[in-house]
Amino acid sequence: MQRRFLDYLSITLKGIAMGAADVVPGVSGGTIAFISGIYEELIESIDKVNFNVLKIWKKEGFKTAWNSFNGNFLIALFSGIAISILSLAKLIKWLLHNEPILLWSFFFGLVLASILYIAKQIKSWSIKLVIAIIITSILSFYITLAEPFASPDSPFYLLFCGFIAIIAMILPGVSGAFILLILGAYQTAIDTINNLRDGLLTGNMELFKDAFLNFLLLAIGAVFGLKIFSKALNWMFKHHKNLTLAILTGFMIGSLNKIWPWKEVLKTRINSEGEIVTLLDRSILPTSYSGENELLMAAVFIVIGFAVILILESLGKQKNNV
Repeated sequence: MQRRFLDYLSITLKGIAMGAADVVPGVSGGTIAFISGIYEELIESIDKVNFNVLKIWKKEGFKTAWNSFNGNFLIALFSGIAISILSLAKLIKWLLHNEPILLWSFFFGLVLASILYIAKQIKSWSIKLVIAIIITSILSFYITLAEPFASPDSPFYLLFCGFIAIIAMILPGVSGAFILLILGAYQTAIDTINNLRDGLLTGNMELFKDAFLNFLLLAIGAVFGLKIFSKALNWMFKHHKNLTLAILTGFMIGSLNKIWPWKEVLKTRINSEGEIVTLLDRSILPTSYSGENELLMAAVFIVIGFAVILILESLGKQKNNV
């Protein structure tokens, strides 16, 4: 597939959008990839990264090996994801603390529109698909009710968290950040990203070293999870596409509970910075919210989030012309 510089720039921008989504619990970067028209190419390209690449490199050279797994596409996309996560981690953290209703409203609109978009891709409906949507909706909903537990300091636990979270991050409708939250490792992941960047910018090698170790453990787990799961997902899309889309639709429907803007806090905990943060909450009506419910502005941001999906869908339609 021949691509120009502007095409790769567009892919990088989609990667930035994926990275932004992956930072927030409740929103999946895989959803962004799906609605922007690059999802199947992504999982197929990842699936092609294997030991055969080394054989091709040895026999036919680096360029042929690089092209064999769509290297330019992957580097453009993951560069965007990395840029987004590193630059937005502090902003997202600030918004979660200071403007939670408006932030969650935006992502609620985004996911709501994504559900309609993905369901629209199902070409042939059947009772089996409806049942799959119902079951996965219920499963996803109960996942959102799960109480996070504290993250142990074990390196093996961080490897496990990276493995599980990356699977969710590339699966539309399932948030990797939320899985980290349930596992108790979300704060660790956000702190790792912020400390990694701050250590480099300030020259604080002690801060950088500790952050890099945690990052490395999460990354190694993520690489294994990405490679193993992408193969299974690639097979599902090739052989059972409608069923796969139905399952993803169900997961997204159930996840709406987690990103509902109005919550009642049931339990709190003290994080590593000594701050009181929410451990467990539940969705409530805006009229039952104890503070300012910002209902009008929330509705505006839901509409904005919905509109963003329409724009990304439009960009995705251009994929066939690339």
